[in-house]
Amino acid sequence: MLTKIIINGNSQTIQIPKELQFQRLDIDYEMIREKDALVIRPARRKLTDVLNRFAAFSPDFMTEGRPNQNEQKREAL
Repeated sequence: MLTKIIINGNSQTIQIPKELQFQRLDIDYEMIREKDALVIRPARRKLTDVLNRFAAFSPDFMTEGRPNQNEQKREAL
């Protein structure tokens, strides 16, 4: 599948055809060069991102623990 590269200021923009568009636009993507190819993939999350999410919980979050939940019986495999 062919596409075009467009000069946009000091950057180049690659048009991604509809058939190859990414479903998620709410996450970051990373782009790396492998020899003469560019690879675009969802960015790997850093541990600091996870720790920052935990820091957002209020100090009294789950101070009472989880409510008792009845164990469900499952069919054996």
